[in-house]
This record gives sequence, structure tokens and C-alpha cells, in this order.
Amino acid sequence: MKLNTTKISPSLLNAGLLMLRVILGGLMIANHGWTKIIKYDILKTEFLDLFGLGSNVSLILAIVGEVLCSLLLILGLYTRFSLIPLIITMLVAIGTHEWDIFGKAELGFLYLIGFIFLLLVGPGQNSIDAKINKRSFY
Repeated sequence: MKLNTTKISPSLLNAGLLMLRVILGGLMIANHGWTKIIKYDILKTEFLDLFGLGSNVSLILAIVGEVLCSLLLILGLYTRFSLIPLIITMLVAIGTHEWDIFGKAELGFLYLIGFIFLLLVGPGQNSIDAKINKRSFY
């Protein structure tokens, strides 16, 4: 691997996409989704009431986004579809921190950038989507 080249090795690109999916999805589940599940009884009345749906419904939507969609992301199954709720969840999280991407919302912004990147380039060949479609994503 040359460090001063602009050529992309397909195998390294696919390995990088797999790592990004596993890391972003795994961290989202471990640090955010699982925490919400554990603290569900407390959060169901205190959680942000999004669009007037109620705190409980908003919390359930966040949990589905952060756990189920993250699992799909890790597996590379319905990847682009599963990224949409994750992107929306991060936009809401950033908005609740007053769009302070250089402060309190920095972590949410970093997740958002990673999710948008994966939405644009796809899951790569090391994904269930690639096996189902049996074609290249590039």
C-alpha cells in the first residue's frame, strides 16, 4: 500500500466500509441504544416529545433507530434504508443540543457524517446486501 497514491484498492475499500459499519453501529448500540433500553422506565416520561408524539413514542422510535437499524447497518442488510432513521435520530440529537457541533453536539455530528458517508457510498462487498444483489456497489 502506497501512502502517496490516489488509487483505491477495492479490497481495502471494502474492509474500510465494513470497519466503519461495525464501529458506528456497535458504538450506537452500546453507548446510546442499550442505555435507553436500560433506563426505559425513567426516560419514558422525560424523553424529548418529538412532533407531539409523546415522550414514550419518541423514546421507542429512538430505540428502534439506535438498536434495530444499527444491527442492520452492522450486518449490511437494507443498509441505505436503515441509515435514514439513524440520520434523522442524529439530526434530532444535534438539534436538541442547539446545533453546537463544536461543543455538546460534536459526537452526534460525527455519527451523522459517518452515516451520510455510508448512505452515499453504500455498504461495500462485505455485506448481506452485496450477497443478495450479487453485484458491485461501485
